[in-house]
Amino acid sequence: MERTLAILKPDCVRKNLIGPVISQITEAGFKILALRMVHLAPHTAGGFYAVHRERPFYKDLVAFMSSGPCVPIVLEKENAVADFRALIGATDPKEAEEGTIRQLHADNKGENIVHGSDSDENAAIEIGYFFQGLDLVSTH
Repeated sequence: MERTLAILKPDCVRKNLIGPVISQITEAGFKILALRMVHLAPHTAGGFYAVHRERPFYKDLVAFMSSGPCVPIVLEKENAVADFRALIGATDPKEAEEGTIRQLHADNKGENIVHGSDSDENAAIEIGYFFQGLDLVSTH
């Protein structure tokens, strides 16, 4: 089984879409191992997205991710990273496939409802950013 990190972003929380998005995730066969609601401080959001520090969108991303509560979730499933990336769709909801989370719920490329880890290695790092080992529920 693989694990991945999802973050329901501040726009998801503001639009009261936590329940529908989580339903779509679990209906796709993902198990939730850990979940919490947090309001990221700018330095915490900046640390999480440090890989993008030199990119032109970094400051806007940090401001957005610290603009309200978000919901980090540890998910488990075979092929979790790839399957979750397929479920959420392209970063730009206009380019996302029909029925994906972003196509259904996102307003634009900057406020795109959900984050998903892009590799197994990054999933492990990102999960550790929000959850300690004792926070994770064992499903075995």
